[in-house]
Amino acid sequence: MRCILVVMLTLLLSACAPRFAPPGPGPAAPRLTETHFQASDGLELATRKWLPAGPPRAVVLAVHGFNDYSRAFDVAPGTPGVGPYLAERGVAVYAYDQRGFGASPHWGLWPGRDAMIRDFKDFAAVLQAMYPGVPFYPLGESMGGAVVMTALAEPDAPKVAGTVLVAPAVWGRSTMPVFYRAALWLGSRILPGFKPSGESLGRLASDNIEALRANGRDPLFIKKTRIDSVYGLTGLMDEALASAPKIAGTPVLYLYGQNDQIIPKEPTREAIAAMGKADAGLHPAFYEKGWHMILRDKQSAVVMADIVAFLANPQEALPSGADVMAVQRLSAAR
Repeated sequence: MRCILVVMLTLLLSACAPRFAPPGPGPAAPRLTETHFQASDGLELATRKWLPAGPPRAVVLAVHGFNDYSRAFDVAPGTPGVGPYLAERGVAVYAYDQRGFGASPHWGLWPGRDAMIRDFKDFAAVLQAMYPGVPFYPLGESMGGAVVMTALAEPDAPKVAGTVLVAPAVWGRSTMPVFYRAALWLGSRILPGFKPSGESLGRLASDNIEALRANGRDPLFIKKTRIDSVYGLTGLMDEALASAPKIAGTPVLYLYGQNDQIIPKEPTREAIAAMGKADAGLHPAFYEKGWHMILRDKQSAVVMADIVAFLANPQEALPSGADVMAVQRLSAAR
């Protein structure tokens, strides 16, 4: 009887395996049009761009967070938007809706880490070919930060002048309570399509309530997430945390807020410590008034000015002073 139960349970779990977004129609040369980026598997991803009036002094590829899309870098209530803000200061900014998010295909389905990493590398290669000799900087926010970190740790990573990590998602399974890990594993196999809203957790992503309300009204912003997507995200976060010591050779601006209720402080401290040990040219910045969506907080213009300063000279101190004793202040934070 035990054997029969084990077999039945195995069949049940395999029948309800996590669902991934399907790939594109077939191999294609990555290319950028006015409205889309064609990935190497032929899938077309929605894009946005913010360009300076003259030749850019730097190029930024912005990668959005979980459930969000490229609009995260545009103007929002109470914030100028990092895309327009950088463009006004001579920086070309490109962003794309990752597959499964925003206006890109297969909305709501987890695309898988391989596809996400490949899309980032392909887009980076296209931009570097478009702007030869211009310093190239990836900017990854939350899940986008995890994508950037994982991609840059691989042998064929794009050459970058520096990296901006905005509260990167490094809360992997290795730093989660056992109950969380077990619940995610089981839920992704028994009820992969179940979509809890997360509202009962009572967590805020920003102090900019108007921007949060705008997300709630936006039909492209995912409000209820499949359990198998959350499970896929935790795997990506695992890799991002493990990638931290491998990101070396170029400057890294790591932005994090005292009031971040989404990515806990402990894995953040672990990632920063690992990057520091690897002599990665780490430039941590800790904002005592910052939240998780630090680019859309009420003080977002302060953070954006720091990003502009970093892009101009990664070795200089930040104008806000958020980098002063940042590691020590983060270590003491609760």
